[in-house]
Amino acid sequence: MSAILPPPERVWWKQPLDRVEGLWIGIALVWCLIMFFMMPYWHVYGKQNLANEAWRTTPEAYMKKAEEVVAKYKVREETDQKIPVVHPPAGSDVYLVARLWSWWPILELEAGKSYRIHLMSMDWLHGFSLQPENINVEVHPGYDHVMTVTPTRAGSYSIICNEYCGINHHTMASRLYVK
Repeated sequence: MSAILPPPERVWWKQPLDRVEGLWIGIALVWCLIMFFMMPYWHVYGKQNLANEAWRTTPEAYMKKAEEVVAKYKVREETDQKIPVVHPPAGSDVYLVARLWSWWPILELEAGKSYRIHLMSMDWLHGFSLQPENINVEVHPGYDHVMTVTPTRAGSYSIICNEYCGINHHTMASRLYVK
């Protein structure tokens, strides 16, 4: 080899493959195929996906419905901000509003009964995370996200925003009570 002459042309795929390289390429290929086929399997048979709907709406129309539910089913107020707690009857539509940096109102549901929970953001993208049940839904502005839930255990659950929504994102938490 000379500094004056260009290096000889080599085609990389015609070079011999080291045994360890081939082993790692084979492992990566097998893992990719496993994950490729598991994703549709988990989607169909995993039962971790919520059956939910989403409808386009305006903040004004959604807020009107939420305020009607609060006026009809309010039982008390909590926190320093006097957030209303609503206790709707089983089978009813319940509206939950996400806005910087709060959830409104607080829900009080009954165990073993189904409810249709409506979620909408009034401003930015938020995330609805119900813990410890590990339910996660992205809450988009302009869309009424509807999910049917049937709480099975009594207790106090945390609602947390899991999509960064600004400087006070860490304070965007609420409660859901199941009696």
